[in-house]
Amino acid sequence: MSRSPVENHADLRIGVVEFIAPDEIKVQLDLEAPDGIAANAGLPREFPRINSYVLIPNERGHIVCQVEWINIERSAFPKRKGYQDYGLIDLPFPIRKMKVAPLGILKMNSNDEFKFQRGVHSFPSIGSPVLIPTDLQLSSIVESGSNRRVLIGTSPLTANAEVKIDPDKLFGRHLAVLGNTGSGKSCTVAGLIQWSLEATLQGENANARFIILDPNGEYSKAFEGTAKVFQVGGEGENALEVPLWLWNSEEWRAFTQAKSGAQLPLLKQALRAMRNELFFNGDDNLIVAKRFFGIILTSLRHSKNKGAPWSDNFGVLSGFYNMVVSWQVSTSVFIGKLDQLDELDNFNKFLNEYITAPERTKKFANLLSNVEEVDEMIRLLQEVFEALGGNEKELLPKNEDLPIPFEGEVFLQYLEALAQETGNEQYLEFLISRIRTLLGDSRMDSIIGKETEKELDKWLTKYLGNGEKTSVTIIDLSLVPSEIVHITTSVISRLVFEALQRYRKLNNEVLPTVLVMEEAHSFVTRYNDNTEGNSSSICTKAFEKIAREGRKFGLGLVLSSQRPSELSPTVLSQCNSYILHRISNDRDQELVGRLLPDTFRGLLRELPSLTSQNAILLGWASELPILMKVRDLPFEQRPKSDDPDFWNVWTRKNESDQEISRKVNWKVVADDWQEKVTTTPKEETAKKEEERESPDTSKGDFDILDIDDLF
Repeated sequence: MSRSPVENHADLRIGVVEFIAPDEIKVQLDLEAPDGIAANAGLPREFPRINSYVLIPNERGHIVCQVEWINIERSAFPKRKGYQDYGLIDLPFPIRKMKVAPLGILKMNSNDEFKFQRGVHSFPSIGSPVLIPTDLQLSSIVESGSNRRVLIGTSPLTANAEVKIDPDKLFGRHLAVLGNTGSGKSCTVAGLIQWSLEATLQGENANARFIILDPNGEYSKAFEGTAKVFQVGGEGENALEVPLWLWNSEEWRAFTQAKSGAQLPLLKQALRAMRNELFFNGDDNLIVAKRFFGIILTSLRHSKNKGAPWSDNFGVLSGFYNMVVSWQVSTSVFIGKLDQLDELDNFNKFLNEYITAPERTKKFANLLSNVEEVDEMIRLLQEVFEALGGNEKELLPKNEDLPIPFEGEVFLQYLEALAQETGNEQYLEFLISRIRTLLGDSRMDSIIGKETEKELDKWLTKYLGNGEKTSVTIIDLSLVPSEIVHITTSVISRLVFEALQRYRKLNNEVLPTVLVMEEAHSFVTRYNDNTEGNSSSICTKAFEKIAREGRKFGLGLVLSSQRPSELSPTVLSQCNSYILHRISNDRDQELVGRLLPDTFRGLLRELPSLTSQNAILLGWASELPILMKVRDLPFEQRPKSDDPDFWNVWTRKNESDQEISRKVNWKVVADDWQEKVTTTPKEETAKKEEERESPDTSKGDFDILDIDDLF
């Protein structure tokens, strides 16, 4: 026999509403309500409990509320004096009360399934019953939402209901994973990637894309065999390469510390020259001629637009005439160096006729040009330029920030020549000295030197993949010199963002990619006017742009940090989802507290006492804040961030009472530090073992010496 809803409510009732406000509801618990373990709603569970859920029936379904605090109110003795007339003693009984925060509505659809919806449209009245939710209702609260594709944990407060997320919401609007060292933060980040890959790899044509910026070199172990790892000193395809020609003018400025007066304009001019290839490198006369005629074609068009050839303000006419004369001399030189070109001969003939015209050669010369002459000069010049292999796009000056390859030594030579030409040697001395030091530093040569990648498309394919299959890229920054680590991080993140921008422009669709920044407080830091322009602020600005605009181009950002108070407020405010592990610092707790409305502050009070592997999920990726236990991650898939085992090493015994040996060969360490090492410590040990097991007897022939040879 089925029971009526009223009978079910009676069994589940735990109290009544006695106070109502838009942001809080106070509840008086019944005397019969559970005081430790509730067994009337399914599986036994703790009740009452902070941050657990209760229900209040209304006309739309049930109002879901979260418990913020519980207390006991004791009344004065005796409470009911009337009982004395009957000779009865009225002992005081403590009244238990709760404060709960309304979260949303739990409705039942036509299929007898519960569905949770954020927001409360109507509040209960005084005396409304308060119910303890069943296991099914608890699961429906936590497991609400659509497209729940990736399982990331369970909720201990809701009968271990599964916590699943929609990757579009979690990664599409940026995620911050925050918590103290040792709270399980790195494992959570690695797990999110691993579990997302597991979910996507169930399909035949998976195409997930993750790029991990790893300052401590701890993620290589977690993705061994499945990810591409780029690091300093890596061999072949595994070498980390961020060549100088990929740097933009702001990154060059930050490294060289160029001042905005004389230094920065000349630095940008030199970069612009490199991008437009306005330097001669080799003996190809055809290339030199094309550049020359392209420049004068641009100059002539510019002069025509200004009206210079047919006005005589401040002696402009004589200046234009002398310029045409110099063009004719250079054209004659190129005619002698190049194969016969009719277009070049026609242009040279026209220039001769222009220069030797009667009105321009007489004593009181009239140097005025008419429109027809200038138009014909432009037409003939354009024919020459096209005959040499030029096109209109080459005439537009290229921006100094375009990633067009150039050699660092050529750039330095050009900058030195430019300083001498402009008479600014003294102002550029420090800037040039820093660039010379950069180019001569052996620590940086493998990252930015001349042997690095020279083609942009190959660099992008190497780090972003070709879109044919799932790609996980780990960029190990642990050995990048401190002088360029922020610049390197800035360049990589900016190029990833700009590449996805151009992909959408050309294909009218996005290429979803996730950029993970570990130890984000070191790279996405707060900055002020005094620090703006240095390498740290340049790196932060790159991430601020990604945080503001990345979603439009399919670039999601995941920040992992143990000091949220040191993060850029711009980046942190653009994160719409958060996973919060244990946070003990008062300043960090205060900052995180601002992420939630007052109704959820009670949940954040658990942050200092959260155990490892437990976290709070909140924001866009979750219908409501959830206290969860993150899924277990196999040991081999965990980042290399375990706590050091001091005691086991000190006592030379592990937990299984096995011998532990940590012998140190500082010579191997020193050789590696000084870049002398030819074998790794593991290879050195293996070599010694091999020699011990199979000694080389041939050495005896060389060990036996004639006694006479010693004297």
